[in-house]
Amino acid sequence: MKQRRQRLFQISEITNGLIDPILARRAGINTTLLGSWDEIAGPDFADCTRPEKIAWSRRVSEMDDDEGFVPGTLTIACEGARALFLAHAQDQLIQRVNGFFGYPAIARIRIVQKPVSDQQVRRRKAPRLAENQARRLDTMLTEIEDPKLKAALERLGAGVIAGRARK
Repeated sequence: MKQRRQRLFQISEITNGLIDPILARRAGINTTLLGSWDEIAGPDFADCTRPEKIAWSRRVSEMDDDEGFVPGTLTIACEGARALFLAHAQDQLIQRVNGFFGYPAIARIRIVQKPVSDQQVRRRKAPRLAENQARRLDTMLTEIEDPKLKAALERLGAGVIAGRARK
């Protein structure tokens, strides 16, 4: 009897496979762009901006462009007065987005002022641990040198330890 090997899929692979075609049809973007937006926008604009859609221009005729591809316009939602600062930094942001795609996909940015932060995922604060639990977690992480990785593992560890304590 032949055994069939089943491949395990991550939930993100399945959901991205379902969501990406819809996002591409409706907004011209994908979940990878949305997920990487914090790195693309940088620390100055990650908390106050969100990509909304990419409008790809349609050529009128074949004579208009020999290359066959016309870069699109990225619409970005931005909160209030920060839109002015974003307008001044849009050339740099276009370069970052095009670097993300690996080709000159975006030629222009259109900024729309609207609230963004209420729709972003807010991180919960790490739960308070008892002193002995905090020491135990700290000893587990002593050899971690990267501060960002250590902070992320501390949040994860505190959540796991606190979750076990509640049960």
